[in-house]
Amino acid sequence: MRGESVVVVGAGQAGCQVAVSLREQGHRGPITIVGDEQVAPYQRPPLTKAYLAGETDLAGLALRQDSYYDDHGIKLIKNERVIGVDRHARVAVLGCARTVGYDHLVFATGARPRPLPIPGAEHVLNLRTVADADAIRQKLDGQIGLDVVVIGGGFIGLEFAAVVRKLRHEVTVVETQPQVMQRALSKETAKHLTNRHRSEGVQILTGTGVGAVREGFVELTDGSVLVADLVVAGIGVIPNTEVAQRAGLAVDNGIIVDAHLRTVDPRIHAVGDCARFASTLTGGLTRLESVQNATDQATTVASAILGSAEPYTALPWFWSDQYDVKLQIAGLTDGHDRTVTVGDPAEGRFSVFCFRDDRLIGIEAYNRPIDFLMGRRVLEAGSRLTPEIVARPGFDLRTSQQQAA
Repeated sequence: MRGESVVVVGAGQAGCQVAVSLREQGHRGPITIVGDEQVAPYQRPPLTKAYLAGETDLAGLALRQDSYYDDHGIKLIKNERVIGVDRHARVAVLGCARTVGYDHLVFATGARPRPLPIPGAEHVLNLRTVADADAIRQKLDGQIGLDVVVIGGGFIGLEFAAVVRKLRHEVTVVETQPQVMQRALSKETAKHLTNRHRSEGVQILTGTGVGAVREGFVELTDGSVLVADLVVAGIGVIPNTEVAQRAGLAVDNGIIVDAHLRTVDPRIHAVGDCARFASTLTGGLTRLESVQNATDQATTVASAILGSAEPYTALPWFWSDQYDVKLQIAGLTDGHDRTVTVGDPAEGRFSVFCFRDDRLIGIEAYNRPIDFLMGRRVLEAGSRLTPEIVARPGFDLRTSQQQAA
């Protein structure tokens, strides 16, 4: 197995990590990464922060130096797409009509921005790739006081809003849900994050949507109109599954894989944003969009290709930097039915413990990095914390295991 060939479809965080982990774990066979961008694999999270603000450049985003791939015998094919996979012949078909043979193939195709089904969508920019970020920077460079409308109050939208506001532009965030980051955050944390944005002068409109985008303004579904020199959307993504589907693999909001991240074809795996996997944490099929998930799944698949039988069991975690706020989330808090807040929200340092059926499922740490680090350990160990324990005066997560005993 260590000498078999591996083709990785996709050159994002997950795809790059598959190749790196294979070499780190002793794989000696040919490895090929096929990516559809003109640049080598890079980090996406800084696109909405340091890169957009001009605090880092493309070299600073690189996951590995260009020389790494040659030095480690990894063939990197840039600006090319895999348009088909012949599972019987075990070849990936490229857009240029070339084929690349494989013993193992890994789909790491990621996701693309969800399109806006409204008139004037062609006037809206997305922020997913370095090319997208460059286009937005070109609009902002040398300007002050532009009216910027952000469609969507999720991670991307709020991080973008924070940076653009620091660049001294007027920002309005439009979110159709009753709160920002509806699926990702509790009401308590979302409220404080919203207030932090408003304290910086960002206008956040919830419970309304965008009906149309015209040259110079945006029409909202409630009938109001916003002046807009620039409109950027962050309304979620669609997993890139078309090639896998044409190859006869199971697809449903992602490429369906088991707990070992294998498709119905044991020679083909899927990782990262495009994979909907059998989660040992939720007990059902789950698709996650995070650097942690992409990296950990890639490492798991590399081990599987080399013969490991270990399933993917990593605890999900997420983070976001906005102004002076470091928001860190351990676990999956969606679907919680009870929360307990620890710390002082008035001081901007607190954590929200999220429970479902009195079982701790996640922790949202708002400028409380110790709670995040300890929370990951507690959740990974199988927490027995209850809402009553956490609500006790003087509760300290560092001694939580003893308190839960």
